[in-house]
Amino acid sequence: MPKAAAKSKTTGKVEKRRAKKDPNAPKRGLSAYMFFANEQRENVREENPGVTFGQVGKILGERWKALSDKQRAPYEAKAAADKKRYEDEKQAYNAEADEEESS
Repeated sequence: MPKAAAKSKTTGKVEKRRAKKDPNAPKRGLSAYMFFANEQRENVREENPGVTFGQVGKILGERWKALSDKQRAPYEAKAAADKKRYEDEKQAYNAEADEEESS
């Protein structure tokens, strides 16, 4: 049973505690941008040596915005496939969890 919300000692406000995530739960699907960023990150670092982590993210964001719909299509397809994978794994995970609760 979840614990009741506890008052913070420092502020006196009620704090809600988050339930711990199950490490066996399926990982969320990646977005099209994340597939693009993972693929392009090394290229950006090679082209811009000495650039900070935040600046790499900005450059990747600018490149993503500059892509046409046709250029984004392969990343969108990967994202759709990964979303389907996540939904399938989540359904199997929930069915397994329901099965354990009923027994």
